[in-house]
Amino acid sequence: MKSIYLRTFIIFSLLLSISCKDKKSDTDVIAEEEAMAEETANVVDIITRGMDFQSVDTIPSGWNIFKYQNLSDQPHFFLLDKYPEGVTIQNTIDEVGPPFDRCGELIEAGKRDEGLAELANLPEWFGKVVFVGGSGLVSPKETSLTAVKLEPGYYIMECYVKMPEGKFHTSMGMAKAIIVTDEDSGVTPPEATVNINISSEKGINYDKGITKGKQVFAVHYDDQIMHENFVGHDVNLAKIESYANLDELEKWMDWSHKGGLQTPAPNGVTFLGGVNDMPKGSTGYFTVDLEPGNYVLISEVPNTRSKKLLKEFDVID
Repeated sequence: MKSIYLRTFIIFSLLLSISCKDKKSDTDVIAEEEAMAEETANVVDIITRGMDFQSVDTIPSGWNIFKYQNLSDQPHFFLLDKYPEGVTIQNTIDEVGPPFDRCGELIEAGKRDEGLAELANLPEWFGKVVFVGGSGLVSPKETSLTAVKLEPGYYIMECYVKMPEGKFHTSMGMAKAIIVTDEDSGVTPPEATVNINISSEKGINYDKGITKGKQVFAVHYDDQIMHENFVGHDVNLAKIESYANLDELEKWMDWSHKGGLQTPAPNGVTFLGGVNDMPKGSTGYFTVDLEPGNYVLISEVPNTRSKKLLKEFDVID
């Protein structure tokens, strides 16, 4: 009988073929999913077609592998928020949504400081939410593969990318409750081919040259802080065309400014996933099939260059 580790390795290998290829139609993507259904039984599937997360409502604890298909026409990610006991998604709708909506409206009107001041109206319990990872940004018609370890509890899956007019996706329906049970998944994390360390002091660093083909990135959070835009650092992988403007990308990654994290993404940038905000000492994994070209690893915070949280690299044929 094959070991759990071997089954997990097979799952990752089968799914890698769709992580960084040319854009496909919805029909093609779904056909591939159906063909691999039996082999990917341990994978948590998430699909976005509009402003939604289509997925199961309950998952086991321990390591979970998430395959996120963005079939919409906007960039998205998913972030998993572990909620304090007794707080539910209704509290999010009633108590968290309004301050963020007002914040977004004021930022869009050019009143950034007034907008950020609205966050003082968030409920006291919001400070006890723990952000435990998820995918990095995923461009339209792309698929990400992410592994994170979860404790039992009540979680919210969210995306707070902004609409063209500045409204957060969370307010458009991209907030879904997920229950993580006491039952262990039995899944083992994949074996990394590249190790990334991220911290507020040293930025993003990796332990070896990054080559073409299937790569499993382990992202180790050496620390975690709240940056000026009230979020922690994370890792997002993007393929960069020759005409892309990295100054525009750096500015766009900061949601707290008008146009920041707002559809459309900068020209010539294709997001391929990553590992979202996690606490100090945590490790998450993401897997991609890299083609030759130019890439960046970048965090969703202000001033990524000066913080060493923007790292460029080339993949050679």
